Amino acid sequence: MTIQVIDAHRDLSGGYKVDVSRGEQVGRVASEWYSRPHDERFLSLGELARMVLARAQRSRTRVVESALIHVEASRSNPERMALILPGADAPVAPTHWSFGQLAAHVGAPAAYLRQLPAALAAINLQFGLTSNRAEQIKTLETEDGRTELRAVTGPDYGRIYDHELVEAVQRIAGNGTGDTRWKVPGVLDWSTSIYKPCVDITKDTTTLYASDRDVFLFLVDDLNPIEAGRLPNGSPDLFFRGFYGWNSEVGAKTLGIASFYLRAVCQNRNLWGVEDFEKITIRHSKYAASRFAAEAAPALLSFANSSPRPFVDGIRAARERIVARTDEDRTDFLRRRGFSKAETGRIIATVLSEEGRPPESIFDFVQGITAVARDKPHQDARLDMEAKAKRLLDRAA
Repeated sequence: MTIQVIDAHRDLSGGYKVDVSRGEQVGRVASEWYSRPHDERFLSLGELARMVLARAQRSRTRVVESALIHVEASRSNPERMALILPGADAPVAPTHWSFGQLAAHVGAPAAYLRQLPAALAAINLQFGLTSNRAEQIKTLETEDGRTELRAVTGPDYGRIYDHELVEAVQRIAGNGTGDTRWKVPGVLDWSTSIYKPCVDITKDTTTLYASDRDVFLFLVDDLNPIEAGRLPNGSPDLFFRGFYGWNSEVGAKTLGIASFYLRAVCQNRNLWGVEDFEKITIRHSKYAASRFAAEAAPALLSFANSSPRPFVDGIRAARERIVARTDEDRTDFLRRRGFSKAETGRIIATVLSEEGRPPESIFDFVQGITAVARDKPHQDARLDMEAKAKRLLDRAA
C-alpha cells in the first residue's frame, strides 16, 4: 500500500509546509554542490549517461608488467611526461590522478615528484617501476585526441564503470527531470518553510555531477509527499523519498548508494529532516561487478518501488510508545543508553524548547537527540549520536 498526499496541504504556490527542525541534517550533497565547476554539472540523466558511456567506449584496460614500462620525459617541455607500455602503439600521458596512483604504486611521494622537472621525476619513477616488488598493474587508458592514462590500480581491481551506475538509476528515474516520479529536487523557501518541488533545472540547481574521476547523482520523489503523523500544531509531518549514488571508475572512491526519507532540500542542497538513512558501499575488489549486479542495483530498484508503509508505521509506533513520564524517567532513559549528563540535559531541554513539553515518547527522544547531534563540532561525535537515535527508532518499529 502506498501512502501519498498529493494535493492536500499544498499551498497556493505549489509547495508543501514542512518542519525541518526535526530529523538529521545531511551535508553530503551540499559538499558536492559547492565543489563542482560548471563543466561537471549535467541537466539530465540522459546527458550524464551519454558522457560517461562515451568515455567508457573510448577506454581500454590491460594488465602489464611493471618492469616493462618505460617512462619518457619531454626534452622541450619540463612538465610533460609519458609512459611507453608494453604492446602499446603510442605513449600514454598520465593525468594528475593516475600520476599520483603510479607514484603510490612504487612508493614515491607524488607531491614531491610533481615539483621536479619531468626528466628527473621520470628517473625516479623508472627506478621504482623496475625495482618494485609489485610486479603487475592494471591500466585504464582513454583515447581523446591522444591516449590518456586515467587510472593505475592493482591487477585484481574490480572496475565498476560510472555508466553502469547511471544506467541503473535511469531504469527507475528515466531522464531525472520529471518524466518519472524521481527527479532533481526542488528548493526550500526558508522564509515560509514551504518546500517547492518544481524549480527549473539549471547548472545552479542540478544534482547530477561527473568529473574525470567520479560520478555523483541525487534524486527525490518530491511530488508525492508521505504523511507520517502530525506535528504538535496538528499539521501533517510530511516526508519525501530520496537517494544519492556515487562511483569512481578510476579508483578515487567506492561505489555507494544511500536511501532515506527527508523533509526538504535547500538551495545549497543540504538535506533537512532526514530519517531512516541506509547506505550500501561496494569496494572495487575482484568481484565488485557481480556484487553491484547482485546487491546495489536490486536494492535501488526495491527502494524505488517499495511502499512507505514500514517507514510510516515505524514513525507512528515511535510516537505512540511512551517511555518516560517524569524527569527521573527521562534522565534514566538517556543515561542508560550511553548519553552523558550534559548531553542528557541538552536533549531534554531541546525537546522542551521545540515541542513546548518534555520528551515522553521514543519519537520525542529521537528528535531531541538528532537536534543536539547537529550542533556537534566533530563529525565522529555527531555520527555516533545519530546512530544511537536510529537504533532507538528501529527498536520502536
